[in-house]
Amino acid sequence: MARRVPRALQPLRHEPYRWLFGTLVVSMLSSGLLIVALVWQVVALDGGPTQLSAVASASAIGMLITTLLGGALADRIPQKRILLGVELLQAAAIGFIAALALSGLVEIWHLSVASLITGLAAGLYYPAYSALLPSLMPAEDLLAANGLEGVLRPTVMQAAGPALASALIAMSSPGFALLAAAVASLGAGLLVMGLPATPVRRELIDTGIHPVVALFADVREGFLYMIRTPWLLATLLFASVMILVMMGPFEVLVPFAIKDIAGGGPREHAFVLAAFGIGGAIGSLAVASFRLPRRYLTVMNLMWGIGCIPLVVFGLSSEVWVMVVAGFAMGVLFSSGMVIWGTLLQRRVPPALLGRVASLDFFVSLAFMPLSMALAGPVSELVGLRTTFLIAGLAPTLLAVITIVAARLPADEIAHPLDVGEEIELDSAGLAPLKE
Repeated sequence: MARRVPRALQPLRHEPYRWLFGTLVVSMLSSGLLIVALVWQVVALDGGPTQLSAVASASAIGMLITTLLGGALADRIPQKRILLGVELLQAAAIGFIAALALSGLVEIWHLSVASLITGLAAGLYYPAYSALLPSLMPAEDLLAANGLEGVLRPTVMQAAGPALASALIAMSSPGFALLAAAVASLGAGLLVMGLPATPVRRELIDTGIHPVVALFADVREGFLYMIRTPWLLATLLFASVMILVMMGPFEVLVPFAIKDIAGGGPREHAFVLAAFGIGGAIGSLAVASFRLPRRYLTVMNLMWGIGCIPLVVFGLSSEVWVMVVAGFAMGVLFSSGMVIWGTLLQRRVPPALLGRVASLDFFVSLAFMPLSMALAGPVSELVGLRTTFLIAGLAPTLLAVITIVAARLPADEIAHPLDVGEEIELDSAGLAPLKE
């Protein structure tokens, strides 16, 4: 009698997904290496929170510039080509600053420019990946596939990558960690070549319109869909404000809380990121192992809101182990919510619009990220680390409750169930018919 494959591993039965899975592993390793390498390269150049804010915000600005275009492209050209171009561009940009760092010629502005380029590339990646995934497997495996991505992101990008970067920095320098990130991006590009050539899931009609005009028309169509879909609009608005409040403190200020309050360094920073990653992996695997919750919108938004509360710890505690526990709790809740969200988009958004809606998700969620990154350093210097972390930790929970009540999300999720295994015919707005 054949063994039953655990629900969370069922996507790996499909060979095309196995290639995509391998690509994700190596690509996320590169991202994890880059996160820590950039932070401590800034520190090695005697930079502080303001300089790190500039480098981090450059990446977010790059993503904002290209993400809407990326969604339109993902609905028009094979996503495999986009993923390959992204990995090669990132490998070139990171490799260049690695060479500068190893030769002792790197400056803060070099890091900002490279961060901008990698952000431009990343803005094209997410919409293409999101549009490609549903074409590689049946709908009933999507929750598990998003769960596996959720496991990879924290374990590889937030744990293994930072841990490896920390070890390379301790052995040599941040420049050596940057070089490893460039090699990993190149490896991810080679793995992309193994993906099948999958056509876009959209019927393109030649209207005689100039391609550039057609792309802008596609972006406009995606915006209109978002505005006319209450559950989507409400969740994206909440996510954008939440990111404004908490992302800058988490990305920019946590390393300095570890250094200035707890007396730690790169190793302790890697411990916190690893705990975040392990918690995220556990949360993602747990969600992927069960059916989508019936109250999926309510559960998802509360997970994100409550998941910010542990940020308060970074302002109040001087113990590294307490910060590690806080990072773990954040990872569990944030990644669990992301698994639900990715599946929700792929189940409720029409295939012809999925690339553009995924890009809007990325765009709206990131809209305030550059501002959050840029403000984190100056605000902390003005009001102090403790007050900044207190606001970042508590405000999102209140915002989550307001979103759930104001947008009537409980009524929407009950009226439009997405139980795994239940075939639901969606209308043009991605809504299931109301049950009698």
